[in-house]
Amino acid sequence: MSYTSNSNRPNEYASKSSHSHVINDPTVSDYLSTCALPKEQTEVLETDVTPLIDIGGVASDLQHVIAIDGGYTEAIVKKKFPSSKIAFFQFGALFFDLEHLQEISDSEFIFPEDMAKFKQLERFKLVLPIKNMVYSDAGSLTDSIRKTIHQFFLLKRDKRDFYTTLKWLVFEEFLEEPKSNYVLANCPHCSTRNIKIEREKIGDDFSFKCNNCDNELFLIDIFRLHEAVDDEIGAGGILGYVTTLIEQIVMAHYIKYILEQQPSLLNKLFFLKDGPLAFFGQTANMHKPFRSLCNYLADKHNLFIAGLEKSGAFVEHALEITKDIQDYNSLLKNGQCLLLSNKYIYKYILPKSGDSIEPYARTSYYGGKVIYKSQSGRVYVVTIPVKNERIVLDPQENDFKNLKSILSTIDKLKCDMFDNSLLPIALANKLVSLAYHPSGVLLEKFAKERITH
Repeated sequence: MSYTSNSNRPNEYASKSSHSHVINDPTVSDYLSTCALPKEQTEVLETDVTPLIDIGGVASDLQHVIAIDGGYTEAIVKKKFPSSKIAFFQFGALFFDLEHLQEISDSEFIFPEDMAKFKQLERFKLVLPIKNMVYSDAGSLTDSIRKTIHQFFLLKRDKRDFYTTLKWLVFEEFLEEPKSNYVLANCPHCSTRNIKIEREKIGDDFSFKCNNCDNELFLIDIFRLHEAVDDEIGAGGILGYVTTLIEQIVMAHYIKYILEQQPSLLNKLFFLKDGPLAFFGQTANMHKPFRSLCNYLADKHNLFIAGLEKSGAFVEHALEITKDIQDYNSLLKNGQCLLLSNKYIYKYILPKSGDSIEPYARTSYYGGKVIYKSQSGRVYVVTIPVKNERIVLDPQENDFKNLKSILSTIDKLKCDMFDNSLLPIALANKLVSLAYHPSGVLLEKFAKERITH
């Protein structure tokens, strides 16, 4: 790595000729010759994309949409050594009626009061120290993050808190026979592994004691975020995990409330999440209770949930196989969807042995991926819950609850603001996202004024 000057001496720059040693090394050349790349459209065999499913104009009873999105921005609150950073998060759940969307589509003019119908948004805010900061009486950055998230989950919002939802979800209290215990992977204080959390012994503050070191543990420790925090380097690596995690906790929060107050509403309500139905990194273990919840809803009530991907390898592949090029037509016609099997994913999207017996992302996803080319020609990569993690090996239409209803509703939510976007996700993102300019700059100034030195 080159030297950067902190004085009047010049910077040290990289060599302009050292690449020749890499190019002429036979081991490097041999290695590259064995590598494989994702396939282009002309390399995809038509036999591998059949049978395609025709969605058509399926009638749906869905009347409402809840779109969930979140975002964050980092702020430097101390630039001099040792520098300190903080992250501001904002999450939102946008609610609107499909009837209002149709009314606006049929109107010649759109008035401000019409758009106001789409801005019934509930916001949730979180501030998290991520480098060289401590919260309250916490003894370290790791402890500060644990206590901050603990307080965020304890906070009452309309007499309801996220902790009650988390406990309901983790111990599967929606079932007739909930789980009596849950195993915490390790103690953030003494690293003791496999600590049993007994549901009946969790207090009103959702804390309990480690049976080895007797230090206080929180129910949010099951997210294992403390494993990815380095007290010296910082916690920048957990920000994406926290965003995905809380977006889906918000979704579970609403599902729990609806089940308690008016379960029949689940027949008319479509939950739409920005990003796939999955948990990543240290939080990946949360996919299990979410899969259990989705299975319960599919069996006992109804289930209309989907995650929409906007970028990444799957989106790039979907755009590749659905475009018309010279002497080669799109592999999917308008109104058709392709269910992605293990073989297909590892053959064409993520190069690997197509004979892998382990389902794609079985330790993080609770849904299967679908490529859908809408009636208007827009292309979407959608995650829809599947009951069994092994179904992704060879998915069939009946493995997805309400597949056609969900995809036909997505057709109604089309948005021309961005490529292949959906109106609820685009609006939710606009209402909760935190841009560096001006939001990040203003939040940085705000944090500097409020933090006591």
